[in-house]
Amino acid sequence: MTHPIYAEMTASVSELKKNPMATVKAGEGLPVAVLNRNKPAFYCVPADIYEAMLEQLDDQALSTLVEQRRHEPSIPVDLDDL
Repeated sequence: MTHPIYAEMTASVSELKKNPMATVKAGEGLPVAVLNRNKPAFYCVPADIYEAMLEQLDDQALSTLVEQRRHEPSIPVDLDDL
């Protein structure tokens, strides 16, 4: 059975255990698919890419919220009253 791999670089779990930082470095800043018995078990993602992914997901959630609330009536507020 074939499995899609969403990374250009792969490493085995054994390789990751031997030298985790070398596995990260081998990806040259991109994700590395870590394989267990030739199936992707997880992806090793550099911290900056992971943070960008989380930001993107947060932006998507906020965008959805804005779309849901777009047609709600607005309430005028005076900043001095706050």
